[in-house]
Amino acid sequence: MKQNSENPFFGTYQTPFGTPPFDQIKTAHYEPAFDEGIRQLDEEIRGIADNPEPPTFENTIVALERSGRLLDKVSSAFFNVLNAEADDEMMEISQRVSPKLSDSSNNIYLNEKLFTRVKSIYGQKEMLHLSTEDARLLEETFEAFSVRGAALNPEDKEKYRKLSSELSRLSLTFDQNALKDKNRYELLLTKEEELEGLPESIREAAALRAKEKGKAGWMFNLSAPSYMPFMRYSALRELREKMYREYMSVGNKGDGYDNKEIIRKIVNIRLEIARLMGYTNYADYKLKHTMAKTPARVYKLLNELLEAYKPVAVNEYSAIQGFALGTEKENMSVMPWDWSYYSEKLKDIRFKVNDEMTRPYFELGNVKKGVFGLATQLYGITFKENKEIPVYHPEVDAYEVYDADGQFLSILYTDFHPRDGKQSGAWMNNVKEQYREGDGSDSRPQIIIVMNFTRPTETKPSLLTFDEVNTLLHEFGHALHGMFAKGSYASLSGTNVYRDFVELPSQLMENWLTEKEFLDQIAVHYQTGEKIPQELVQKLVDAANFNVGYACCRQLSFGFLDMAWHTRTEPFEGDVIAFEKEAWKQIVIVPEVPGTLMSSSFGHIFSGGYSAGYYGYKWAEVLDADAFSLFKENGIFNRETARSFRENILEKGGTEDPDVLYKRFRGKEPGIEALLRRNGIKSITVE
Repeated sequence: MKQNSENPFFGTYQTPFGTPPFDQIKTAHYEPAFDEGIRQLDEEIRGIADNPEPPTFENTIVALERSGRLLDKVSSAFFNVLNAEADDEMMEISQRVSPKLSDSSNNIYLNEKLFTRVKSIYGQKEMLHLSTEDARLLEETFEAFSVRGAALNPEDKEKYRKLSSELSRLSLTFDQNALKDKNRYELLLTKEEELEGLPESIREAAALRAKEKGKAGWMFNLSAPSYMPFMRYSALRELREKMYREYMSVGNKGDGYDNKEIIRKIVNIRLEIARLMGYTNYADYKLKHTMAKTPARVYKLLNELLEAYKPVAVNEYSAIQGFALGTEKENMSVMPWDWSYYSEKLKDIRFKVNDEMTRPYFELGNVKKGVFGLATQLYGITFKENKEIPVYHPEVDAYEVYDADGQFLSILYTDFHPRDGKQSGAWMNNVKEQYREGDGSDSRPQIIIVMNFTRPTETKPSLLTFDEVNTLLHEFGHALHGMFAKGSYASLSGTNVYRDFVELPSQLMENWLTEKEFLDQIAVHYQTGEKIPQELVQKLVDAANFNVGYACCRQLSFGFLDMAWHTRTEPFEGDVIAFEKEAWKQIVIVPEVPGTLMSSSFGHIFSGGYSAGYYGYKWAEVLDADAFSLFKENGIFNRETARSFRENILEKGGTEDPDVLYKRFRGKEPGIEALLRRNGIKSITVE
């Protein structure tokens, strides 16, 4: 009992807005709270399944939806910290907890008595006269049971239980292997001449990185703020090649962190699960619950975009190749480690703009104010920092968010800089979902956005690249989706939508970054306070479509690779590297490098929920270009258009079919025309 009384998870949070007391939560608190949360959930599930009353929407579907509150509390706190501030002890806990969570989930979805009740209610759905949202919850609940094996015979249920538990464990191991492997590589440069081509800001950040590790010189690693600028600016080709090969060998070194065998196991378990459910491959199984519905529709989009963008990408490569030959005065082929370097130089010549010219205008604090300000202009919401809200790391900031009428809307956490225990990339997550309590009161969400941005140095604040500003807008779009949630049920609120719809709000926000009116507001020199010169704004706008064909083909290659892994109809025991090269060979623009491998660190599809779903970024890009064209018609800060997007998309979450929601906002079916126009692709006639 003493342990329980000291564990913050077992009481009501005595914090502002009921936020997690991260300052009180110790690592030792997590596992007992997981165990108790699972025990309470199991008890609640037994109560629902064994209820002697006839099954009703309220006593079964709603009761199921509202079960597991303690487990939700500990899970959200634990996994947010695990992704952003992991240590060996947290990783070990995650390995122990993962099979318990998988078993708990299976105990729900493989519970025959519970499924009988759900099925009974589902069979009466036409006679229940449910609201649109309630009908959606019933539909989603029934589907959740169906895809998780509820209708299987006892023998196959047990098989599914074992497979899903093992899949959960393997996905977690994949993620942790990639993180540990990435973190152990460091490139320490000790000679001035080794820094040729690197701007002062990059050198200074590298010197600080080395100093923090107790070393003299300039240190580079595989985190985005270090790797990307190095590849873009380092004039030493052999060092760029070394960094590239390291980056493309994460999880592929034949040691304890190697992920190739884990990939084989994950792919084969997913195929086995799909077959158990009556599907020929995993993509068929997974895509049923998406806008695309079938692999055929996914491939239709990928091939349509391939046809439109590959000729452009080939021409772009030829231009970079010609530029490199002219620059170096020697015979060479532009390799993957050359692409960013020569692209940046050619872009600078053509458009007279580069990251080092714009970086002083994108100071992180000011950019954040500008992004918040954009939300104020569009939706009227405001942000108020609250230093009393506990955070899991000193670099994390917490904000209260208020609606235009002064009503409390959400808590927003921001976490911007890379750390050794932090996953790479950027993401938005929920610390707490929005939902309505049984009494009808609105429980508002708590949202977090996490980045890996360039750190401040000893002489400069954090100055962002254009791409990093774009990333912030992207994740902030996800945050708006979460913060505006206005539903009754947590499982249908905010970003709990189809995977190929979830990127629409995030990618829509990126559009403002190439609009002069917005850039003029957000970009202010960190030293002089002067706004970014209009000629520099124009150069940024003009350069927006530089190498757009290559960028699109790169994304498409990831989509084709994902689909290749998940449309297999036979178990895979082959060479992972050879399979990858074959999967995307039709779309390769820059020459392939033997032995390199992306799949072994492709967390999106092997541990991040995007399996058979990576195409969703391009799917949503079609939607976002089409949606933003309405803002362009009406004015990019038009409140009425923003109100419509908020009410029809952001507030609705997963309460209605996304096709219905989108057409309600846009007034028509989406098409790729707006995307082709935005990217300046003129040569393709769209039917």
